[in-house]
Amino acid sequence: MSSCAEKGDSFVRAVRKNRRRFRIGLIIGIILLAAGLATAVAFLADAQERREIQALEIERIDFAHLQDGTYVGEYAGTRGSTRNAIVEASVSEGRIIKIRILKGALDSKGVPAELGNGMTIGSLFQRVLDNQSLQVDVISGATLTSKAHLKALENALKQAQPK
Repeated sequence: MSSCAEKGDSFVRAVRKNRRRFRIGLIIGIILLAAGLATAVAFLADAQERREIQALEIERIDFAHLQDGTYVGEYAGTRGSTRNAIVEASVSEGRIIKIRILKGALDSKGVPAELGNGMTIGSLFQRVLDNQSLQVDVISGATLTSKAHLKALENALKQAQPK
């Protein structure tokens, strides 16, 4: 008789253990499903902004005739604001000598954030300074952020054009 009771007790313990495992698995599954849904919603919400920026064209600015001064330009998307940028460009003797990011790809300390392969928007703007042109290669893996910042710079430099 005690053998039957022991078998019954071990069966009950096994059922309880399996229930516990099932509950833990169910909770983990629900958490993973919720995370997947949140990621999908975030991606879909960003899709319109992504398409808008992908279609952005950076115009050619005549760097040979820039007027001296400090100019602020902004890019603000119409479909979202995650990649909005404000930059300040300083022109001296007809050349861009300094570009500052006022709003955009900055870390919490206000330093240009690394976007990929050790590159920052500061690296992108260094290419602009070196070439005195907006027609530079964007940062691989950060094309949209690069284009948004170049568009803000373009808008600043349009103000430096002779009227």
